[in-house]
Amino acid sequence: MTTNELLNRLKYQLKQLEQEVLQHDANLPAGQRKMMQDVERFNNELFVQEGAQLKPCIDQLSKSVAQLQQLINAKRSPYTIVSSCEKIQDRFSAVRRALSTTNINLKSLEQQKRTRRAHAIKRGAKTHQQSGFSWIASNVMQNSHQLYEELNKHLNWAKIIEQKIENLQSSLEYCHSADKIRLQNEILAQHSRLGKCRQATSYIEDRIQLFERPFKGQNR
Repeated sequence: MTTNELLNRLKYQLKQLEQEVLQHDANLPAGQRKMMQDVERFNNELFVQEGAQLKPCIDQLSKSVAQLQQLINAKRSPYTIVSSCEKIQDRFSAVRRALSTTNINLKSLEQQKRTRRAHAIKRGAKTHQQSGFSWIASNVMQNSHQLYEELNKHLNWAKIIEQKIENLQSSLEYCHSADKIRLQNEILAQHSRLGKCRQATSYIEDRIQLFERPFKGQNR
């Protein structure tokens, strides 16, 4: 096979591979692209590329084939041309392998995510039990919707307690001296309840923030 025949064959293979890659990239849902956005799938000597989409590899392969044509036109040594061809073939093989392993990579990432989430839930449950707020159901800590419901519940309780304190203080001004101590104790008790309610509110708000950014930067 002459060098020109070899070059034409590589160009034909590149065209075929490009169609497969374009179809592969087009079929990737946005969620899968995001999941793999930081994944390095190739040795840097083969491609500079991250993520699920493989079109950048085709662009780099096209440049390699164009460089090979320049070597042939310049009548460089057979060793240099063969070496360039071998590198191009290695890149072809790497892209084909990547095409066939995308689903495997995704399943591996999903498993890692499930494992991390299970560990995070386990750690969160342990921390919750030690937090002093174990009277809030543990399952609430694992669901953002329930966390927001719990937050609204505590905010409403705080308003009710604040209103109750205000009413008691108004009553204190006009009550009989014999009832003052009882009302003062009741006001103190309500302030204590309000303090705990506000602490719980802050705790739930912190849990919401942790829940909404659980695995940022952990896709590598």
